[in-house]
Amino acid sequence: MPNLTIATFNVNSVKSRLPVLEHYLASERAPDVLCLQETKCPDEGFPADFFETMGYVSCFRGMKSYNGVAIVSKRAPDEVSFGLGDDGAQAGREESEAARVIAARFGGLYIVNTYVPQGKEMEHPDFAYKLGFLARVRALFARRCKPTDDVLWVGDLNVAPTDIDVTHPENKRSHVCFTQAAKDALADVVSWGFVDVFRKFRPGPGEFSFWDYRVKDALARNIGWRIDHILATAPLAARARDAWVERGLRALPRPSDHTAVAAAFALE
Repeated sequence: MPNLTIATFNVNSVKSRLPVLEHYLASERAPDVLCLQETKCPDEGFPADFFETMGYVSCFRGMKSYNGVAIVSKRAPDEVSFGLGDDGAQAGREESEAARVIAARFGGLYIVNTYVPQGKEMEHPDFAYKLGFLARVRALFARRCKPTDDVLWVGDLNVAPTDIDVTHPENKRSHVCFTQAAKDALADVVSWGFVDVFRKFRPGPGEFSFWDYRVKDALARNIGWRIDHILATAPLAARARDAWVERGLRALPRPSDHTAVAAAFALE
């Protein structure tokens, strides 16, 4: 039975990362579907031609300098939508929310790719917004899907759920991506019906997807975070065959501070 490989990658500027993306998409490990976050590119500047030359169709929504999401795939999706599809956006955030959530349907497979707000500081209004954003993501799934459907939730979720998902967790309890409130908000979405596909295959420590530019030799010393996730409903997770971090992409020249995380699923 053939596999479908799906990857998530916060590229931290899609145009800056074209050499890294070319390396990845030209390799034998190239995914069938690649979900991008933080493309930092308005729609008119998105490099759709580049992806077309690599054999991919692009669907995207972006903004200049920050945010931005895309799904590039070897076949066009049957339908695409942007944003959380509710009326919960705070005034002035409508454009940014549309550039944080993209959903696409490929036959019976529904993929939601999100770039969850980081939150800045626990006392900052953006942290409360982050928690509310995650609650609204859960409501989106409740409106559009059932846990018995083939649903995939991927992206930079800006939450490391357990102690083994960060280096030195004892130093990070009050960080907006590791505080208990953030972990509880993520767990509430997961409780709708998701399985952590990555942990199904990689249950051990030291598996990260983000190594901060500001930490000296972070990749070599493996000082990182696992905040980029692939979550699937139980029927889809049962057909998962493997999941992995594309660590080598972080070691290339001019890398993102994140790398791709991928999973393979058996097609029915």
